[in-house]
Amino acid sequence: MRVRRGLPQRATGTRRWLRPRWVVAATAVTAVAAIGVVAFLFAGNGSGPAGPRTLTPDEANRLAITRFRNYQAGGRAVTITVPGTGGGLVVAGSIDYRAKLGYGVVHGTGRDTSSDGLIAWTATTVLVHPMANTPPQAPASPPGTDWYSRPRQASGSALDTALAIALGLGSDRPDNAQLLPQNGAAWAGLDHVRGHPVDVMTGPDATGKPGSAGTVRYWIGPDGTLYRVQAAVASEPQPVVIDFDTQNYVPPPPVPGATPGR
Repeated sequence: MRVRRGLPQRATGTRRWLRPRWVVAATAVTAVAAIGVVAFLFAGNGSGPAGPRTLTPDEANRLAITRFRNYQAGGRAVTITVPGTGGGLVVAGSIDYRAKLGYGVVHGTGRDTSSDGLIAWTATTVLVHPMANTPPQAPASPPGTDWYSRPRQASGSALDTALAIALGLGSDRPDNAQLLPQNGAAWAGLDHVRGHPVDVMTGPDATGKPGSAGTVRYWIGPDGTLYRVQAAVASEPQPVVIDFDTQNYVPPPPVPGATPGR
């Protein structure tokens, strides 16, 4: 009988001891999961601390020079991922930040190949050259004919918005580092992009429009080199993603009908 009485007492005692630990553990797991989601939203798949917080002077300086560094480099290789409810688009090519000219190939993702082909763009014009079998990289010498030209749409087109954002990521002078925090720029977290350690910062878009802070995220290296940009677009629920140095940079060749903007 002592054994019988002892067992329920130990079992009851065990339940009283385990239940709080289980609740605490479950709460901790939930908290960690929530923190992980927040960290992912702010810093991609990085494992560092998450913000946001106010930029330090060094961070503000790096954010201020990142577009200028693109201009100093002359140009960068880019891959632009454009979302779409009916399937996305991926543009792989190069941007000459001094000539303000982009050139590459465009492939559809999750959709038919009707949008595949070559693409070139300036600040005001988009040119496409449809191709049945689009190569992975744009040819060094673009075709001399069969280019279709149209004005770049200022709104309503995720592709045109993405092309404009990518083209605007080069400037012949640094931004004002003191004004960036005042306009809402902030540090958001740590990450790695293709092996490069980066800080993730939010900031106004390239136009510096009021209210645009937080709609753009910049993945910036210790020397101010820009490795990735993620930007919200009004026409799509998912952001546009622009990755730099995804292939070797090849200066965009002259494209019939595309007049570079200096």
